[in-house]
Amino acid sequence: MKAFLFLCGLFLVGNIQAGELYRSVDNDGKVHYGDRPLAGSDAVERLKSVNEPVSDDSLPYEARKAKESFPVTLYMFPECGKPCQQARDMLNKRGVPFNEKNLISQEEIDAFRKASGSTMLPTLGVGKSWLSGFLVEQWNKELDFAGYPKMAPYRPNPVTTATPTTPPAQ
Repeated sequence: MKAFLFLCGLFLVGNIQAGELYRSVDNDGKVHYGDRPLAGSDAVERLKSVNEPVSDDSLPYEARKAKESFPVTLYMFPECGKPCQQARDMLNKRGVPFNEKNLISQEEIDAFRKASGSTMLPTLGVGKSWLSGFLVEQWNKELDFAGYPKMAPYRPNPVTTATPTTPPAQ
């Protein structure tokens, strides 16, 4: 009976999922966190949902080690266009695990400028280093120094068109 209750408890705990999380500030300036915004609060911020971290087991060993020591973040803005797409493609081609941060609000832009000392986008953050503007050689040198692979270890299989063959005559 105890084993059955224990298994039921494990099943219930395993199925608990976090929903939305909100940060609200009341009229007195007190901050509240909850699954719903505070009623009557004008200052409400929807926070990212809290999920378990994704396992990096699919990454090669050298990429996992580089990510631990020198995490990579690509900073851009929504209408960045070709330079940002080229930067993203270059990181994907190298197999670099990276976070992408779109700077939308003025607060995000100001925080970025203060941290990086730059106003140019795209900007790449590699550990504590900042690389402003998309310069392939500079970015590759920094990623090489950090220990990231020079190219992704996986490649999609090329699509081949099968030519129809005629069956042998009988």
